[in-house]
Amino acid sequence: MNYYSLNKQAPNTTFKNAVIKGLAPDKGLYFPESITPLPKSFFDNIDNLSYSEIAFEAIKQFVSPEIPEEILKTIVEETLCFDFPVVKLSDNISTLELFHGPTMAFKDVGARFMARCLGYFNKNNSEEVTVLVATSGDTGGAVANGFLGVKGVNVVILYPSGKVSDIQEKQLTTLGQNIKALEVNGTFDDCQAMVKTAFLDESLTSKMQLTSANSINVARWLPQLFYFMFTYKQLHKEHDDIVFSVPSGNFGNVCAGMMAQQLGLPIKHFVASNNVNNVVTRYLVSQLYEPKPSIQTVSNAMDVGAPSNFIRIQEIYKNNFKELKNNVSSYSFTDEETKAAMLEIYKQYDYVADPHGAVGYLGSKAYLKENPKVHCVFLETAHPTKFLDVVKEVIKEEQPLPEQIQSVMGREKEAISISTYEDLKSYLLQS
Repeated sequence: MNYYSLNKQAPNTTFKNAVIKGLAPDKGLYFPESITPLPKSFFDNIDNLSYSEIAFEAIKQFVSPEIPEEILKTIVEETLCFDFPVVKLSDNISTLELFHGPTMAFKDVGARFMARCLGYFNKNNSEEVTVLVATSGDTGGAVANGFLGVKGVNVVILYPSGKVSDIQEKQLTTLGQNIKALEVNGTFDDCQAMVKTAFLDESLTSKMQLTSANSINVARWLPQLFYFMFTYKQLHKEHDDIVFSVPSGNFGNVCAGMMAQQLGLPIKHFVASNNVNNVVTRYLVSQLYEPKPSIQTVSNAMDVGAPSNFIRIQEIYKNNFKELKNNVSSYSFTDEETKAAMLEIYKQYDYVADPHGAVGYLGSKAYLKENPKVHCVFLETAHPTKFLDVVKEVIKEEQPLPEQIQSVMGREKEAISISTYEDLKSYLLQS
């Protein structure tokens, strides 16, 4: 499979080069040249397939022939070493739990898959690769854990000071080895802008090999389509019309769901559920795409003012606004509404949701008002104890810390403070 830049000003390239480079030379995101739907028999027989078998068939066309099938099967099996349960809350609403991996966030899937792909590509390479990544919360921990100890790969994570939870910060600043954290005096958008600037700085890239592990990287983004298929396997016998409500920040997750739909997965509709960083919600009303500086919220992983992956969504629908709007709805919710939803979920269903899941729940309810016959699945993207301050404030009950969280709480934070791109560049050239 070859990939092209969505800015259409760079040569097409291989999966390997798209993974290693992260961003195209013309600053564009890479997108696969073709998408071949899986045969109807695949979905008819999905109950007879394991998660690893489903994922292998779904991802194979996007990485072949550069990763041999036997290697790819191993990569998939190592990536999917945890469960993806669907929990039914009511006749119309379920939640897909994506927090059973090592860092208890949905990004474990993409980070583990990408780390193994990059490890395979780099196994005979004497030149080290530096993975440079910006995080608004969970990406950093997932990437740090996924790449920890991978030979020939150094990881540098930029995160906004004071704008990630204590547990998120511990997960990305305490691992040591080949993982380094830079605490940025600014917002996630500032972190992401620094990363993009670094990729395009020839005075830097001529001296070191940089790649990204944000969802701009195809190997981080595409595997997220797996769990939409896993959900279908669990629900399709009971529900005909399945709608996914996806808490949306950088829009990689909902975009991956749309790729699963392009592969033939019978999804009825998507809901992009936003906090007050709602550039896409506004776009679907006005047709005007107007990124704005991000605003800090209790659902911090969605505090993105200029979502990178929205251009991929537009590409899927060939920039046809009517087709896009037919397939995705979007709603925006405040912190007060989010906290009220967390309390409602707890009192009505005896279920503790994190702030991002609560936004997804609100999106489900909003869509069901107009479409009461569908079954809506909201994505619970992180374990609630990763946002302990908010959960305690709302639920007012102690939450036991899972083993994955307990293991990092006593560790010492190690991070370097930076404020400007020049600070980042200086650090990279000296390290």
